[in-house]
Amino acid sequence: MPDQDGAGGSDPRRRARRRATAVATALVLTVAGGTAAAVRGGLVSFGSSCQDDPVRLTLAASPDLAPVLRTAARQAREADLTSDGRCVAVTVASRESYKVADALMAGRAPGAQVWVPDSSVWVQRLAADGTSDVSTVGHVASSPVGVAMTPAAARSLGWPAKTYDWPSLAGAALGDDAVRLGAADPARSATGLLALTRVSTAASAAKGGETRAAGVMKALSRRVSGSDGEVLETLPRDTSDTELGNPRRNQALVVSEQSAYRYNTDTPGGSGLDLFYPKDGSPRLDYPYALLDGQGLTTDESRAAIRFMSYLGDTRQQRLLARYGFRTSDDGWTDALVAGAGGSAPQPYAEPPDRPAASVALQETLGVWTITVQSARITTVVDASSSMSEAVPGTGRSRMDVTRAALLQALATFTAEDEIGLWDFATGLDGDKDYRVRVPTGRLGQEEGAGTRRGRLTAAFKALRPVSDGATGLYDTTLAAYRAATASYARGRFNALVVLTDGVNEDPGSVSRAEVVDRLKRLADPRRPVPLIMIAVGPDADLEEASRLAEATGGSGHEVTDPAQIHSVMLKAIVGAASPDRRG
Repeated sequence: MPDQDGAGGSDPRRRARRRATAVATALVLTVAGGTAAAVRGGLVSFGSSCQDDPVRLTLAASPDLAPVLRTAARQAREADLTSDGRCVAVTVASRESYKVADALMAGRAPGAQVWVPDSSVWVQRLAADGTSDVSTVGHVASSPVGVAMTPAAARSLGWPAKTYDWPSLAGAALGDDAVRLGAADPARSATGLLALTRVSTAASAAKGGETRAAGVMKALSRRVSGSDGEVLETLPRDTSDTELGNPRRNQALVVSEQSAYRYNTDTPGGSGLDLFYPKDGSPRLDYPYALLDGQGLTTDESRAAIRFMSYLGDTRQQRLLARYGFRTSDDGWTDALVAGAGGSAPQPYAEPPDRPAASVALQETLGVWTITVQSARITTVVDASSSMSEAVPGTGRSRMDVTRAALLQALATFTAEDEIGLWDFATGLDGDKDYRVRVPTGRLGQEEGAGTRRGRLTAAFKALRPVSDGATGLYDTTLAAYRAATASYARGRFNALVVLTDGVNEDPGSVSRAEVVDRLKRLADPRRPVPLIMIAVGPDADLEEASRLAEATGGSGHEVTDPAQIHSVMLKAIVGAASPDRRG
């Protein structure tokens, strides 16, 4: 710019100062103009921030993970974490995983848009139940499951030098001098269910394994706690509360590595736990990050939820998870983490996690657990009509052959205290009646002659044969069996009637379907529940009819294309019928 005071003046210092002032003025004008444009365009807003209009999310998290996620959510707000230009404001609610799953299965809103349970077990259960509006978009952390023990109990079993498989560790809870082993209820705890499934699967591979697995379940059921947090409270409280002096206190627990880590680091001055990592593989908690699509997520909420999931993968948040005792990947363990959890070489803590259990295996374990804990009174009614002689494609066996095998498999899972009975049915099977009582319902351990009722039932199952000219007398049989089951209701047990049929009612002299449904409703008493579980076997059976009859009693109808599926379907139905939420 020209020198207004004296153009062509000769003082170089004055000219330099004027040039500097001019440049500064130009910069200020440029910045001011750019800022004004930014304000008009919404890029910068004086006196406001993205926190003024955030995308708000409620995240329901497993209680062990909730403290970490709360800290991460606070750090995200402090860092102005954004999604599509809007801040992400996450509120973390600590919720037991089974309670969220129960709410979703019952059609109730869980009060959250995002769910991080401790295990994919819960998501699988929803899928099996037909609740499919849950999308898993990743996993937050992981933690292997093992058996933690007080030092005295661990030393008695040779820790850490001696390693055990799951059946051996569970077997340590049996016998007069057994280690007192506790666990969280497998119906409410993924930790308990995953471990119990591992025990059952391994035990079943051995001769007589089903009976032994049921025995382990019965022993464990006497020391079960309602949740993973509650099970830790069953340990000795102080040095005066010695293991031998207080038999109510557990010496060993089925827990996750993270749970043992937190217990040891949060117990100042006390003796910590030693952790056995089973040599046949540790199942793991995998903390899935799930969007609850059925709760009406908007696009903004879905994108913000995924952005927060991505944020949890940042280095700072990964370190936070590790400080709380979580593994950040399958091989994301450290010596400090293992030592803090009570692990030590040569325990196989560095082995990769056990392969995830199949949904069917988990369901079967839960079914066996349900009837083991409550003790069962179940009458089984089997179709003996001529169509049961038809071949099951690809097996070389008849429908009755495969049904017998499935029933024998189911029988092996019951304990001596369970009460089981057997009827069969076909038109004109016993004079004017379409049914007959093969073995009255009673306790399996009851002595009968030179044997027990279990032996008598085993022989009766093996003797089941189709009647060459018999048709399906379904309605009269169902009514008679249900009337007998409700009349002999056993309080304190899981009571049920299981009817297996491969066809529809073929007795023209019986009552109508509507009349059967009406009578079943009148016989059913919610105060003395006896759910009818109808299993439609093969292509000729009618699932719609089976469901209508069963639902009149609070039970359920199921369809199997292969009789080999009967065992797992029975157990699935038992779990559903035993759930208070489903009965209600």
